[in-house]
Amino acid sequence: MQRILGIDPGSRVTGFGVIDSDGVKSRHIASGCIRLDGEVAGRLAEIFTGIGEVVDAYRPSACAIENIFIAKNAMSALKLGQARGAAICALAVTGLDVHEYSPREVKQALVGGGGADKRQVAYMVALLLNHRDPMKLDESDALAVALCHAHSRHLQARLADQARRAGVRR
Repeated sequence: MQRILGIDPGSRVTGFGVIDSDGVKSRHIASGCIRLDGEVAGRLAEIFTGIGEVVDAYRPSACAIENIFIAKNAMSALKLGQARGAAICALAVTGLDVHEYSPREVKQALVGGGGADKRQVAYMVALLLNHRDPMKLDESDALAVALCHAHSRHLQARLADQARRAGVRR
């Protein structure tokens, strides 16, 4: 089992989700949202501190974060990039590797289609984690990133094992 922290960065709300997973079965450990107020510098500090506290509390062995999507509004994209940067820095100071997934990759891994909406993703997260309590969409998005990483790592390990058995070198 691997403990995975997933992060859905945002300039107003940053979601986080922690799961234990062997790549096939996953279990919900914790999830929530870091709500951000005030000026940009203060919000970035809150993300940095909040993610650091989550890492300290749950001690993940892997971290995954959602990549930036192409936004129509350049200012929104810039703010999202800053939020991601604050979260990545909080992870980097702990020495954890950070794995990045695009929103399309996350949706594809969970729903089977890259064009799924947030409610479809939330439904699959609840189903895969057998989670019955209501969640905020930022929270379920973060858990989706963690699940995407768990499934991706499991698939990569299986493919490497198959290649090794077949005598193929990568």
